[in-house]
Amino acid sequence: MIKPSGPLMVEHRLIENMVALLKREAARIRKEDKLDLQFIDSAVDFFRTYADKTHHGKEEDILFRRMDKKLMGPELESMRKDLVRDHVLARAKVSSLAGCRKKYPDSAVIKEVIDIMDFLIELYPPHIQKEDIVFFPKAMKLFTEEELEAMTKEFYESDRKMIHTKYRLVIDELSNTLSLYNDEETE
Repeated sequence: MIKPSGPLMVEHRLIENMVALLKREAARIRKEDKLDLQFIDSAVDFFRTYADKTHHGKEEDILFRRMDKKLMGPELESMRKDLVRDHVLARAKVSSLAGCRKKYPDSAVIKEVIDIMDFLIELYPPHIQKEDIVFFPKAMKLFTEEELEAMTKEFYESDRKMIHTKYRLVIDELSNTLSLYNDEETE
């Protein structure tokens, strides 16, 4: 049986790959003193859609919600609160990164982008390690095999819906942009 922690740990490997890319991009920005706006757009999309909505979404909306119904003890509860705090901090930093993209080419924004990237580079490795090595093994012990199997199925259902949710938002955003553009033409 695949435990719910398995798919989450697989997702961690992809997030680690993006963190490595952030590290390389931050070094390039320091050297060249210019932003690659396409990279920033891709990074923001990755962190918002994959890391947050898909990955953190499964943790918070499925695993943590189910843990609320269990007697988990103060250590596990404290860890869970720390993990949620990390998710909130990551969301805020990614939103700031998206905002920086809009301020460019203001030269002051380059330092801000590097600071945000450095924050995410420092945040994710210990966060992932805490989940993989300590939190997930302890959390999985709270559940019966049947509960673990049901949670894994809910994870897969969440993943299946995510692509539709993502591109429904893309269409809505494009529709709004085109409506604004068309409204400006008629004025």
